This record gives sequence, structure tokens and C-alpha cells, in this order.
Amino acid sequence: MSDFPKPSKTIPEQIELLSERGLDIPDRERAHRYLANISYHRLSAYMRPFYQPGLPEHRFVSDTQFDDILDLYIFDRELRLLLLDAIERLEVALRAQLANTLAEHHGPHGYLEPSVFDDRYDHACLLKRLDRAAHGREVEAFLTHYREKYPAAPNQPPIWMAVELLTFGQVSKLFANLRLPEDTQRIEQHFRWRFPVLCSWFRSLSDLRNLCAHHSRVWNREFGSRPEIPRKIVAPWPEIPQRLTSSSRGCTEQTITPQRRLYMQVVVIESLMQVVSPGSRWADRLSGLFARHPSVSRFHMGFPEQWDADRFWSAVPRNATNG
Repeated sequence: MSDFPKPSKTIPEQIELLSERGLDIPDRERAHRYLANISYHRLSAYMRPFYQPGLPEHRFVSDTQFDDILDLYIFDRELRLLLLDAIERLEVALRAQLANTLAEHHGPHGYLEPSVFDDRYDHACLLKRLDRAAHGREVEAFLTHYREKYPAAPNQPPIWMAVELLTFGQVSKLFANLRLPEDTQRIEQHFRWRFPVLCSWFRSLSDLRNLCAHHSRVWNREFGSRPEIPRKIVAPWPEIPQRLTSSSRGCTEQTITPQRRLYMQVVVIESLMQVVSPGSRWADRLSGLFARHPSVSRFHMGFPEQWDADRFWSAVPRNATNG
């Protein structure tokens, strides 16, 4: 038996508890439906901004509605989908750049040579991963075709197939361990930023992608993987304050670091999107999401006041047809 004093509660008991804490729930049947399909625990992360500060027990700020919590949850869900849409394009672009660069510089199977990569890179582990992909339960059709048509070829497929068998995190690590300047400089030229900066950015985006794909909260999150701020600005770039200070619902003053919050990730996404998908309206869609949820705190995501008035964002084309 575990020593855990907190008993489980039925959904009606959860609703009653929220009501006792001061939450206004005008339609309990509707609240029951949401709690049954989202869960109390998941929604509880979105309740915290509405608690009165400094109390030993949770009490909601006066006039807090169930829909206030629900709106914040829905915003976060829509935000994750918007982030995934952009990250997918950036991930695919990185795979393409890796495949094209390594194939043209070293041949279809040149990546099998450890000297292409940094000595610290676990090259043997890469080959084992590709072997597992070739012998797994669900083998990609292109890999089956490769093996059948080229039985005398290396067990591992050519690089343009190999990058499709790796996760985004594995691809970003492969990229970060390129050794030769001829490879790194070509990819630098494509994305317009220096290699160390791109390594930091793609590692961070792969972590953000995993959070979004697993439905984790991105609003009011401090990220462990932080994108590097470029020392040399070689493309459009916004002002990013070192600190932001705000009061929570007029009460406790709070200071955060935008580099550790979502704003820095969003800047990285838009900076790369301007290369990968010029004319995209992704930034417009982000601004539109905020407009549909005006009560959501931008501060807790590290967004400066009037963030979209910065020339970095205002220079984005507003009449583009791309999504």
C-alpha cells in the first residue's frame, strides 16, 4: 500500500470541489462532459492563473468562470497545432538539406563513413538505428523496394532514405555533428544563419515538437531547451528583452526571461519560415489566434507588449496566399 492521502474523486465531486473553491459553473452538465473528456488533472494546469495568490488552499479569484479556464485550454491546444504546422515544414526542410548536401558531397552512402561526422558522434548507434528500421514490424515501402532492387548494395539505404527513417531529434543531432566546413557552410547559406545557431535552434524545435505532439502545455512553460540568440544578426531579427516584469491580476509582481519562454521559439520559427516558406501567412495566423483569445496572458509566454508592432513581424507580407 502506498502512503498517499489524497483520495480519488468522481466527476460530480470534482465539480462540487471547484464550486466550493469559488469557480462559477452555470452549466454543470456541460462541465461534466468536458471533465470526462479532458480530465480534471489536465485542466488543473490552466486553473492556476485564476487562483488567489498567497492562500494556503486554492481559492478562485472572484467572478472566475469555468469558461475562463476552458478558453485558456482551447487556446493552448490551437497554439500547439499552429506550432506543429510550422515545425513540420522546418523539419522537412532540414531533412532535405542534409540529404542533398551529404549526397552531393559524399555520394549516396557517404554518410556511412565516420569521418564525415564529429568524433564525439555515436556513428555506430546511427547504423544500428537504421538496421532496426529495416527489420522492424512495419518496414517502409521505399526500403523494401531498395533491398529487393539492389541486393548487393549496403544494408543501410542511401542518405535521402536514411533521413526519413530518423526522428526529428535524431536528424537534428546528425546535423549538429557534421564535421566538414563544406557541408555546414552549404546548409548555413540555405538557412541564412551560422551553424552553431542553427544547431541550437533545430535541437530546441525538436523538443518543442515533441511537447506539442504529446499534447503538453506550451502556454506558461519555461523550456529546458533554449534557442541561442545570434551574436551576429545577418537577417531580420526582433528586439528581445532580457527580462519582462508584470503583475499577476494586479497582485504579485513576476519577472520572467523571454529566451526561456515560447516567444523565443516563435521568433526562431518565423525567422526560418521566412526562408523555407517565404510569403507564408503563419505569423498572421499566430496574431489571429491571439485576437480570438484576448484574455490569454501573453506575458506568461514571454511576449513583449506590442510584440507584433516590431519591424520583424510588421514586415511580414500580409497579402500572401501561402498558409
